[in-house]
Amino acid sequence: MENTNIIFEYHDVSASEALETFTREKLNTIFTKFDFVIRADVFFKTENTSSDKTGKICGIRLSAPGPRLFAESSSYNFQDAVTETVRDLTSQLKRRKEMMKSH
Repeated sequence: MENTNIIFEYHDVSASEALETFTREKLNTIFTKFDFVIRADVFFKTENTSSDKTGKICGIRLSAPGPRLFAESSSYNFQDAVTETVRDLTSQLKRRKEMMKSH
């Protein structure tokens, strides 16, 4: 799946090779299962929160036929935020695939 575009953007966060590798592995399940997804834009940012369970934010926007798909999660670490965001996108993609089949 090397031909798939994954663009990483960092806002007030240091770029991380380990985080990008982790995110690529998670996204590859999406690209493998849903071959109509052509690109992912991944955003990492931090926010000050009163809770120590949130504050590390991962947002992912997918380019696919139809409206853009987007999900965002906030967790106490980026890996959990990525996992949650990918889970959310997977359910959005399942719905999209059902709609594509019924048309």
